[in-house]
Amino acid sequence: MPLAELSRTVRRLLARTPLRTFLIYPICVVLFELAIRRGQIVVVPWGALFLVWGYLQYRLTGNYRLLHGGGGPGITVPPERLVGGGPYAYTRNPMYLGHLIFLLGLAVTFWSWFAFALFVLQAIWLHRRVLADEERLRAQFGAEYAAYQARVKRWIPGLL
Repeated sequence: MPLAELSRTVRRLLARTPLRTFLIYPICVVLFELAIRRGQIVVVPWGALFLVWGYLQYRLTGNYRLLHGGGGPGITVPPERLVGGGPYAYTRNPMYLGHLIFLLGLAVTFWSWFAFALFVLQAIWLHRRVLADEERLRAQFGAEYAAYQARVKRWIPGLL
C-alpha cells in the first residue's frame, strides 16, 4: 500500500469519533500511564462503572436513534425523522454524553491527569460539534426542532 493511501486511511479512521473515544484514547492512556509510572499502573475499579455506562449509553442511544430516526450512525447521514422520545426526551445529545461519561471513567479508572485532559479537550470539541449539528438540524426540521430545543436540555437533564 502506497504511503499516501495509508496516510488517507489512517486519517479517515482517526476522524471517527467512536474509534478515538473507545479504542485509541484508552490505548494511549494506558501506554502513557505505564510510561510515566515506570510500568506500574494505578487502577481504581469503581471507575470502570463509568466506562461501561458511557459505552452502553453511546451504543444503546445510537441504536435507538437509528431505529426511530433513520439516517446513518453519525451526523454525516442525518436522521430522516426528529427523535424526541426515549433517551432523547432527557438530553439532546445522549450519544455524545456517552462519550464524555466514558472518558471521565477513563480518567477515574486510571487516576490519570492525561485522560482528564483528553476528557476536557473532547468536551470542548464535542460542544463545538453539537453547535454545528444543531444548525443543520434546525435547517432540516425547522420549528419542530426549535420546539424540541426549548423542551430538552442540550447536555444534562434539568441543568445544561
